Amino acid sequence: MESQPLLKVSNVTVKFGSLVAVNDVSLAVDRGELAGLIGPNGAGKTTLFNAINGLVKPTEGTVTFRGTKITGLLPHKICGLGMSRTFQVTRAFAHMAVEDAVRVGAYNRCSERDVAAKVEEVVAFCGLDDLRKKPCGDLGLAALRRIELARALATDPEMLLLDEAGAGLNTTELAAFMALLTHLNRERKITLLVVEHVMQMVMGICRRIFVLESGALIASGAPAEISTNQRVIEAYLGKRAGPC
Repeated sequence: MESQPLLKVSNVTVKFGSLVAVNDVSLAVDRGELAGLIGPNGAGKTTLFNAINGLVKPTEGTVTFRGTKITGLLPHKICGLGMSRTFQVTRAFAHMAVEDAVRVGAYNRCSERDVAAKVEEVVAFCGLDDLRKKPCGDLGLAALRRIELARALATDPEMLLLDEAGAGLNTTELAAFMALLTHLNRERKITLLVVEHVMQMVMGICRRIFVLESGALIASGAPAEISTNQRVIEAYLGKRAGPC
């Protein structure tokens, strides 16, 4: 049903031995949303992402995508259902030309006859035309962030998980990347869930934000609500960060 959330995380816990990295987290992302997931270092953000897209199997709880339970499915199976992701550390194939790295993504869901067209479309959309023949290993961080995004887009996803996509970008590069993500969400109707430490990016593009602390969800709401939430402020700055 269209009224169902596109992604639903229900009481997910991830344990590594005695360490509880994600603790009983429940959240939902609707179709067409551009949502953020934030929290201090070690809060469990990337682990939750890994549990959602199949890199880690939750110890407890379930993940549902498009009404289908995907808990425990392998990442390529989840990708085949229409969910793709980027990684905090760029994973472009250094020896490959840009267009070939994007082609790797296209082969995940496109037939042989459609791969070339998908590569052309995504390379153009991500502003990589001038770089398409260059080896990924010769390029800087801003270009690699776009290549990582392009490769994920080439899988023709309905939903994208972006892990620290703005990290390391300067002000100009960040503004351009934010505009690209906003266009992707509004014009292409791709649902985005963004893990990010760069508050300028989260507050600038996300319409709803989830906050993790020590593996637990402590708040959710619009950027204005989150920025004034005392518990969130304490999680980032410590309990003495309140009014004097």
